[in-house]
Formats: sequence, structure tokens, C-alpha cells
Amino acid sequence: MQKITSEELFQRALKVAPGGVHSPVRSFKGLDRAPVFFKKAEGAFLTSVEDKKYIDFCQSFGPLILGHLDPEVKEEVHRMVDTAWTFGATEIYSLELAEWITSTLPFMEKLRFVSSGTEAVMSALRVARAATGRTKILKFEGCYHGHVDNLLVKAGSGLAGTAASSSAGIPAEVAAHTVVTPLDDEARLEEVFQVQGKDIAAVIIEPLPANYGLLVQRPEFLKRVAELCEKNGSLLIFDEVISGFRVGLQGMVEKTGIRPDLVTYGKIIGGGFPVGCYGGKAELMNMVAPSGDVYQAGTLSANPIGMRAGLTTLKKMQRLDGWNVLEKRTQKFAETLRAGFAKKGVPLEVSAVASLFWIHGPTKSPIRSIDQIPGNQGATFKGLFLKALDKGVYLAPNAYEVGFVSMAHTDELLEQAAHTIIESAE
Repeated sequence: MQKITSEELFQRALKVAPGGVHSPVRSFKGLDRAPVFFKKAEGAFLTSVEDKKYIDFCQSFGPLILGHLDPEVKEEVHRMVDTAWTFGATEIYSLELAEWITSTLPFMEKLRFVSSGTEAVMSALRVARAATGRTKILKFEGCYHGHVDNLLVKAGSGLAGTAASSSAGIPAEVAAHTVVTPLDDEARLEEVFQVQGKDIAAVIIEPLPANYGLLVQRPEFLKRVAELCEKNGSLLIFDEVISGFRVGLQGMVEKTGIRPDLVTYGKIIGGGFPVGCYGGKAELMNMVAPSGDVYQAGTLSANPIGMRAGLTTLKKMQRLDGWNVLEKRTQKFAETLRAGFAKKGVPLEVSAVASLFWIHGPTKSPIRSIDQIPGNQGATFKGLFLKALDKGVYLAPNAYEVGFVSMAHTDELLEQAAHTIIESAE
């Protein structure tokens, strides 16, 4: 019996889904080939419909910090599936995860579970506007906060901080409620606050921007953001959908020493299932219905399967001191790549923080804003990605997406993957 190929499946998918995918980041746009269709995942590996195994550094874009099908998480998920799929009523599973998070993260006094990071961000912005009575949101060029209408914007022209939509279907009057400024630029930030500070309800930032490359910010810049928020009566929102429970137990709040008013989470807290949450100061969260007048609801919010998967994942990471383990493995992996690229004379560099890494062209200084990203990043990545893919290493299929190391990536496997990536570089 002839096996079906990824190319054949992609042609079928093109007939029923936009671009043949259900999220743009899954496409191989610009790579001149069909995306690989997978049928199985386990540990650090993906298996394609052609029965080829790949070492996976995408890990579903971050949620799988333990790897695919972790045995302990799998056991809890099976137990929950046999117990209930969804309640639409109060239940004990979300309570247990909420109690664990609020007892572990002192800045999360209260929280609300939703079904995605985008939904968490949308809801946090609504709370911020209600709390301040203001309409404008300030975001940074190079930070991604989901597909919320008024955050799918880019810097416009004219006065400081003007914005233009970066997606069709977003009215100009919606984009006008968002202010955009560059990362790593205190002078521009202060100018924006001087001009529009009295109208800014909240500043939202990825404290570790990891959606447009890995743009590690200076502590001084992040602290200045917090100071200007406090000075101008604007709320500070940390978007930790990626960095939350990825860079450490208490995320970037712990790393920076900055206590934001609200924080958004997703990915890891669902253990591989669709979960998000937003939370922070009790006085703000008490504004959310039914306690207050900020309406937000969701049929499948706090889905019990995701609640159990998330709690099991987090407890296991805590028990194994997983964050320290992963940081050491990732740093060694990055060092091996750097040394290999240098020995081969390939102009590539690796940025790495905790268990995240990003391969990019050489620069004279750390990349902290998108205008510092080498101009040939797309072309450089394309060749590396395709050759590594052919040799059995699956990186996220986009030049600006980061890679994720999981507990399933052993030192031996990382050594093997590093040599494969080095061989693929030119």
C-alpha cells in the first residue's frame, strides 16, 4: 500500500484551509516546499507521515517544557478524560491549579483562566482601561501579544507613538487607540509619555521578547518602563505567555525584580492543552465579572484536562529543579553551536536565555530591537532550516521564531542535534 506524503496532504489542506494551515506559523511560507505533516510526537521527537523522525525544537512553540507525551502528564490526562471533559460549572481542578499559582507567585493575588494567550491579553487590556478610565495602550515594536485587533499594529509616521494596523480588517480608529514605540530606547519612551502619558491606560510588554527573535532587554530599560508607568498612572502588564514558567518558576517578574500590575500566561500552564490566564493585583481582578463590571466569559475556560496537565507539568518541573537543568543544557548546546559555527567559519551567532535559543547572523552588540536584526536573516535561515530538516532536525519554520529545549532533550541528544545543525550551516 502506497503511503501518502506531506506534499499530497498539503495540496488537500490548501483546498479547505487558508494557506493550508490553521495558524500562519505552521506554514513553510518562503521556504519553497510543503510543510511536513506529522502523525506522532513523543519526548523530543516528531514523526512525519513518511515515518521520518525529527528532533523537535519547536515543541508546539513552547508549551511542552517536559517534551511530548510526558508519562506523568499523560497519566493525569487519561485519568481526567475518564472523569470529565468539561463541566460548564464550578469544579475542583481549576481551583487546585489557581491555588498552586497564587501560592507560588506572590504577585498573582487573583487570576482568571481562559483558553489562550490572546484571550488573556485581550481581557487584561479591558481591565486596565476600566481601572484607569483611559483608552490608549502602549506597546513595543517587536513584541507580539496575540491577534488582538488593537495590538496587531506597527509604528506609523508623524507624532511620537502613532500606530498603523499591521493586518487587514483592522479599522484605523481601532489602531489609533494603540501607541507604539521601539524597544531599548528610553528617550523615545519618555517622549511618548510626555505627549500622551495622560491617555495611556497601560503599557504591555514581553519582558523577554521572544516572538520576533530573542530580544533580551536591559534591566535598566525595563525598570524605566515601570517607573514611567507609576509616574503617569498607567498600569504595567507583563506578557509572559512565552517566558512564564519557561525562564524560571516565577518567570521574568523574579528575574527583573519588577512587580507588574497584571500578568498574562499561556503555553506551559496548560501542559500542551489550550489554556491561558491573566491575573495580578486583587483590586484589579475584583473588577472582573461577576465581582465587578468588566465582562469576560468563556464556555471552555479552565478546561479540566488542561488544568490537570498544567498542574502536573509545573509540579514536576519544580520537583526536578527543571529550570536550572534546562538552563545548563541550553547554554551548553548554544556554546557547542557557537564553537562549531566559528570553527567552520560560518557567520552565525546564537542568543540563548534559560531554555530558549535563537540562531541569527553576526552582530557587533546584543540584539535588543528589531532594527538591529541582520538584514539577511531570512535568507540565512532558509538554507540552514532546509538542510537541518533534511538531516532530521526540526526548527520552528520561521527565521524570527525561537527554539525551545525541553526536559526530553538529553545532553546526548542536544550534542547530536548541535552537530547536525553545524553540518547544515554554510
